[in-house]
Amino acid sequence: MANSPAIPRQDDSPWVFPSDFPIKIMGRNVDGFADAIAQVVLRHAPDFHPASMELRVSSGRNYLSCTCTVRAVSREQLDALYRELTAHPLVRVVL
Repeated sequence: MANSPAIPRQDDSPWVFPSDFPIKIMGRNVDGFADAIAQVVLRHAPDFHPASMELRVSSGRNYLSCTCTVRAVSREQLDALYRELTAHPLVRVVL
């Protein structure tokens, strides 16, 4: 029996889809920041519930972090979400 070339399988990836995936977005603590983030997230994960967003204000009250847990269905979905979040003018950091 001849050896056949290895075919990459999805289970070779360290990521498993679908799965819940937390994303932390940080920016200046300005009016509308959390709403703007929720709108971006909803474009990529329509089943996201903005009320589930975890908000934390920095000790100096200058920055706000939003943690959004999305139901990720593909690497492409997460890549597109990260690209849009990092390009947003109010966003400083996405983890």
